[in-house]
Amino acid sequence: MRHRLLISARAILLGWVGLFAITYLVERPLLSWTARLLGGSWLPTAQLALACAGLAATGWIVGRGNRFDVLILAAMLAVWNFGLVPAIDLPWLFRLTIDSFGNSRYVESLITAAATHALLFGSLFAGARLSRPAQSIPTLQFR
Repeated sequence: MRHRLLISARAILLGWVGLFAITYLVERPLLSWTARLLGGSWLPTAQLALACAGLAATGWIVGRGNRFDVLILAAMLAVWNFGLVPAIDLPWLFRLTIDSFGNSRYVESLITAAATHALLFGSLFAGARLSRPAQSIPTLQFR
């Protein structure tokens, strides 16, 4: 049991280190370099695409150990983001949901924010899924 906890702690720590390295050493320099080429209107799209790629890589790193470690990392990202993925802000999403019940002008923002969160967390889980070895597919044998 203690060995599993150490493996999980190591995987989550590697995930945070990987996310930090991907964000500051790859994403931000690449985004600043391509911002001049893409123009200002494409900057949010490029930022979201790079965040998805970074979270998929982080999910791949964490998913090598245990599938539940990715859930723990996702919960940690939802609470403590440290600015690594600025689009993930679940407390703000909950406040926006409550505000959208009071005023319908917030509904469009809520849909956009919820879709962005689903895409980002989906990238994390997809990366974790890709880290697992492929299972053999049983084939039908006709006699």
